[in-house]
Amino acid sequence: MIRTRIIGTGSYLPERVVSNYEVGVSLDLDPAVVSRLTGIQERRRAAESQASSDLAVEAARQALEAAGFPASELGAIVLSTTSPDTVFPSTACHVQRMLGCSAIPAFDVAASCSGFLYGLSMADAMIRSGQVKTCLVVAAEVKSRSVDPADGDTALLFGDGAGAVVLRGEPEASQLSRGLLGLRLRSDGAQHSLITIPAGGSRRPTTPETVEQKSHTLRMQGAPLFRLAVKRLDQAIREIVKEFGVDIHDVAQFVLHQANGRILDQLTKRLGVSQERVCSVIGRYGNTSSASLPIALDHVVRSGRILPHDIILLGSFGGGVTWATGLVRW
Repeated sequence: MIRTRIIGTGSYLPERVVSNYEVGVSLDLDPAVVSRLTGIQERRRAAESQASSDLAVEAARQALEAAGFPASELGAIVLSTTSPDTVFPSTACHVQRMLGCSAIPAFDVAASCSGFLYGLSMADAMIRSGQVKTCLVVAAEVKSRSVDPADGDTALLFGDGAGAVVLRGEPEASQLSRGLLGLRLRSDGAQHSLITIPAGGSRRPTTPETVEQKSHTLRMQGAPLFRLAVKRLDQAIREIVKEFGVDIHDVAQFVLHQANGRILDQLTKRLGVSQERVCSVIGRYGNTSSASLPIALDHVVRSGRILPHDIILLGSFGGGVTWATGLVRW
């Protein structure tokens, strides 16, 4: 039996820092109010010359360096984004070219903020089935370009960034072997209208009217989305620890989608765990959509908060709606 192991993590945040004053001024909001509402103090913005693939490559290079692994030996690339460079080819193909990889499979997944865990699941399946031995999974977002700065529901939250992991299949010597224990994916399309970009696809192609109506920017129903995210993630976390026989108090770190500070606080209270065990980088980087989870994972790894054989719980929730959880023995 083969178990998939994370052998390297990486992340990249653009240089430009956007303060609460900058996002709040057009909405007539005091910076302290923005912080209180969101738990965010600042977020990053990509330079005009940067696309999602540029951010992805920087995060990928960090992960490859941490793994001590050359890009030329990767078996596949799976990339999550809601802000692709182009409709096609996939952003993963752009990353494959920029890293100088051989003719390996490279494709995008679209599961909004849950995309990184969806991609991790696809990569895990390819490795365990013997199709590939290694895989780069990366999530990259230039979310700022789909946000209306006059929309208070979204303008305060979103930032740009990328995170990546390198995976390798290793023989599973025992139940205590290090690696991915399991990933569980869920969706509920009946709730699709809670967060969406209404136009730009085949149902509502781009027209002068859709541009004038700002229908190519993110629309979000904050309050119902908040309630559903907390409910679904709480339930999914309890289900996966029960399925794999893990006591929730034996989880060393909860690395969750960094949607906003209030969701993280609510989940921490519901689960009955200490704040020190729930990674939070929301204050520094804002909501970077599917990139937020691998960015947070890289943060806890590089800060030394994860030790070998620690149990790590991963969780995300996003548009679709979609949600996902995973357990890792580090």
